[in-house]
Amino acid sequence: MQVATARGLEDPRQVDQVLALASVFQAAALVQELARTGTADMEAFGTSLYSVLQLDAENTESVFGRWEGLKRGLQVLCQQMQRRIQPLDREVTRYVISLLSLERKLLKRPDLLEFIHKGVKSASTQAAFFSPTHENVIAGLADLYTHTLSTLRPRMLVRGESRHLQSRENVNKIRALLLAGVRGAVLWRQLGGSSWRLLLWRGKPLFRTAETLLASAQQDSQTQNGSSGSPLP
Repeated sequence: MQVATARGLEDPRQVDQVLALASVFQAAALVQELARTGTADMEAFGTSLYSVLQLDAENTESVFGRWEGLKRGLQVLCQQMQRRIQPLDREVTRYVISLLSLERKLLKRPDLLEFIHKGVKSASTQAAFFSPTHENVIAGLADLYTHTLSTLRPRMLVRGESRHLQSRENVNKIRALLLAGVRGAVLWRQLGGSSWRLLLWRGKPLFRTAETLLASAQQDSQTQNGSSGSPLP
């Protein structure tokens, strides 16, 4: 069932736009968390990496597997839009703007697009054997980012604790997330997403949709946490 129908939302395209934008914010927020603390929400991390591997998704929801996996992104998106209630996280904003900018630059490089497509196909095969969050898959996606998006100028600058930014495992996760962020930016543009400034100016309908989706995702999480049953082995 389409998420728009299931949640009583009238504009499926607007829902798709919010999910795409939330995926960009989720990648940005997870990059910030990993750079600062060395840890991140693994469910959100898994959803972000899963999205990179979907080359022939039937619709926007299927890009992410379970759209509820974008709860972290929806939270950050809503927080960033509530600037009068709480201060703007300028670092997350900078990451989002950089990811949207990288996507626009990537469009002008068909050679890199082709390289990424081939690399993602290879990573998808590997993920089918292991899992999207297996260290080998993460390392492959990180290497793909290094040889493509990282070559575009100006390079993406990530700030954080030096010990976390010197950890190869952590850096691989960050690079894979940056690739996921650009994947979300591609989807956002394909769905008719506006520029960042235009979004801030005309984004009220999107904000209401994001709030509705976030409330639904939080309710689903509470329901799952409160359900009875035995843990999986």
